Amino acid sequence: MSIDHIAEVMSGLKPLTRLDRPLEMVRQFTPNWFAATMGTGVLALVLVQLPGVGSGLRPLGEGLWWFDVALFTLFSGLYAARWILFGYEARRIFGHSVVSMFIGTIPMGLATILNGALVFALPRFGVGVVQVVEALWWLDVAMAVACGVGIPYLMFTRQQHTIDGMTAVWLLPVVAAEVAAVTGGLLAPHLADPAHQFVVLTTSYAL
Repeated sequence: MSIDHIAEVMSGLKPLTRLDRPLEMVRQFTPNWFAATMGTGVLALVLVQLPGVGSGLRPLGEGLWWFDVALFTLFSGLYAARWILFGYEARRIFGHSVVSMFIGTIPMGLATILNGALVFALPRFGVGVVQVVEALWWLDVAMAVACGVGIPYLMFTRQQHTIDGMTAVWLLPVVAAEVAAVTGGLLAPHLADPAHQFVVLTTSYAL
């Protein structure tokens, strides 16, 4: 292996050095990064449910959940900064036939964090966690509905799609509502007020 080839490989391990300026990281940030929070959160939840070994893997699962929280916070900050600093370019995503689908990964990534909070944070910090999860769940519901209605509307009105170009990413905007519904089902038993339980369950069925 030549020195030049090694140098090329090493430069690939430092992706930010290829940007013209650090702010390009914000300008180029897109919602598809939130898919990483979906996968990380689901893995954290699955580990503690493995038959026979779940209890032993709980520390690993909790560690992954905290890492997921950190990832989601970082990505949310970067995406918010893109809207603030590069609003025109951020709005162009709604006309993109592929990248716009990934907006659905934002509420789905948040849902895995809320599910994990009920599994990991509730035993550690107490019932106050439930109030935080409930408030964030309603935010998740609002985002899921907006994605499930808004993105398909844009698919019909502003984007170009064909059956030949159909991919699984078309599911992302509408599946967000289903994921929020599942989270509502997990949240409801922890709510002290039966009226709140009824509203959350009814909303989940509607989703």
